[in-house]
Amino acid sequence: MAHNLAQCQLLVRKAVQAGAKALFLPEASDYIASSGEETVKLVKPVHESEFVLGLREEARRERLPIHVGVHEPGIDATKVKNTVLWIDEQGQIAQRYQKIHLFDVDIKGGPVLKESNFQLRFPEISLALRRRGADIITFPSAFTVPTGKAHWEVLLRARAIETQSYVIAAAQAGRHNEKRVSYGHSMIIDPWGTVLAELGDTSDEPEIATAEIDHALLHKVRTEVPLRRRT
Repeated sequence: MAHNLAQCQLLVRKAVQAGAKALFLPEASDYIASSGEETVKLVKPVHESEFVLGLREEARRERLPIHVGVHEPGIDATKVKNTVLWIDEQGQIAQRYQKIHLFDVDIKGGPVLKESNFQLRFPEISLALRRRGADIITFPSAFTVPTGKAHWEVLLRARAIETQSYVIAAAQAGRHNEKRVSYGHSMIIDPWGTVLAELGDTSDEPEIATAEIDHALLHKVRTEVPLRRRT
């Protein structure tokens, strides 16, 4: 976790240098373990996690809000929550969200995961956020390579188009351990479904992608192609 914090601190510096107004980090940025048992063993409450405390200090010092995926202890000692935190510019945890769609995959010759966890494949949450006035939908992720190659871009663009919102998808990239490799390809997509920025699947050091949030474009898309959805 100390190494991962150092990686994120580097991304904070890059974001500040780029003039970013907020930094979006991937799912499970604190750690990705090689087993469920190790995941439970490593988890700490956010007020004890050196990773979260370090990011809170970065946000406070740089006056930069940080959106980050981490682990939190579950009510059951054998369970772990997959959480996204919004750390505001004062370094306070202003919002949190726990994943509700758990992801299971068993690909022949590929990864076997029994997380029972995946928001991107379910449009209901994005549509509900849009109805509540959201302009940006975020998907911090750690996609496997086979599912990433098949579905990552098409699902992200679909979520942007059907909600007429910007989509920010910060993604883990590269090998975590002998069992896990993440697909990468972080993306920022506009309300018309155009990919504005994309990173690769590996790098010598962590990278950021930036894009302008154009409220005039948002208004134009929503006005010219109004989605009068029957609910």
